[in-house]
Amino acid sequence: ELLEMVSKGGGENAILHHTQRNKKLFVRERLKLLLDDESFLELSPLAGLNMPYGDVPAAGCLTGIGKICGVWCVFVANDATVKGGTIYPIGVKKQLRAQEIAMQNRLLSVYLTDSGGAFLPLQSELFPDKSHGGRVFYNEAIMSAMRIPQVAVVCGSCVAGGAYVPTMAEEAVIIDKIGTLFLAGPPLVKAATGEYVSPEDLGGAKLHSKVSGCSDHFASSEKEAYECIRNVISTLNYDPLPENVIEHDSPLYSSDELLGLAPQDYGCTLPVKLILSRLMDGSRFQEFKANYGTTLVTGFGHVEGHLVGIVANNGELSHDASLKGSHFVQLCSQRSIPILFFQNTAPHTAEPTSISQAHSNRLKAQASMMAAVACAAVPKITIVIGGCYGSESYIMCGRSFSPNFLFLWPNARVALVDSRHFSIVPQAGDNDCTGDEAELKHLKEKLEEESSAFYSSARLWDDGIILPQNTRKV
Repeated sequence: ELLEMVSKGGGENAILHHTQRNKKLFVRERLKLLLDDESFLELSPLAGLNMPYGDVPAAGCLTGIGKICGVWCVFVANDATVKGGTIYPIGVKKQLRAQEIAMQNRLLSVYLTDSGGAFLPLQSELFPDKSHGGRVFYNEAIMSAMRIPQVAVVCGSCVAGGAYVPTMAEEAVIIDKIGTLFLAGPPLVKAATGEYVSPEDLGGAKLHSKVSGCSDHFASSEKEAYECIRNVISTLNYDPLPENVIEHDSPLYSSDELLGLAPQDYGCTLPVKLILSRLMDGSRFQEFKANYGTTLVTGFGHVEGHLVGIVANNGELSHDASLKGSHFVQLCSQRSIPILFFQNTAPHTAEPTSISQAHSNRLKAQASMMAAVACAAVPKITIVIGGCYGSESYIMCGRSFSPNFLFLWPNARVALVDSRHFSIVPQAGDNDCTGDEAELKHLKEKLEEESSAFYSSARLWDDGIILPQNTRKV
């Protein structure tokens, strides 16, 4: 339901205004004209959902990965039905994440620009800092230096910062009558000088194709523009890595059963092998140290023909489990085998022996695994399929450890602590451990809300919520 709501952009009225009065295609229709097929992975579609930006339903831009002319591309496409494509702080974060993916994986970048520039009332949250809007242009320059091609289509009004994105791309197409580029549009010209100038005269397709040279290609329609971009990409001499079709078996058990296996009750940890048997080719899994440190499952298998190492929680990471994990991650790094992490833990209640020697030893072993994960020079993909609490987020390659991709199941919980155990945590100097009941209740409710998958994905702490049955495909 949430994905369907977000796919409607700024709502029916905004879409009518965009497609009928302005005769423009909706952002997802533009992608259909560009892509080779429908295999498109949309990144963080729920970013911005229910965040304090008034009635903005999402980030106002769509990012994703798909193929054009057989070449994998990263897309950044403004959705002008959401406040005219105006960029909010979460939209900047989304664009920067897409560029990070492009740089890390050397993927061609395609910008579909249709933006009113920065949302001025929030300029302090999206303009001045290192990770704010200007970083988009910096990244464009760095990617060009890295010989990662970037192309753009000006398919709407691109004002202020929005105008630099296409002009810094290697080749840009502008669409007649609907594509415009200017640092300040006609209303600001009128306010500043009293002069009226039309959008076409100030920054239309003909001006930028014939006079300024900001655009490299003139298109009389959107359809022509996307055909032009496909032609441009075919001449970039950017050969994709050969993708051999690898014969592979399907799992012995249906992936649809994952929907029924996703743990909703965090009083227990789901036996993770039930999950793996529905994800691995032929349900085959060569386990490593099967009888040692059993709260972590490690081993090798194939996903759609690709050899991967599996590191999956089967509970809290004990001392032995952490040592096993450290050993296995180092093996994968040594053999250049990508690693899939499955976070799935239900922490135990705090025990009186929590400061015993055993727990002290576990701390050192967990630090060892943390270092191994951080330094493993192989692709890492993390899926949170259950609970993920505290330091295990780091040890199991959470966001702060920069996995190549991080996805959540809808039932996932990500938090520093499990709020269910709050009632037994003694407060300093409080011998009866009662504390302030009302304050404790409020804090537990706050933590419960903030640990949900939807709260996380809205803030772009991941690359999106995926349905369990789609995990193999993603």
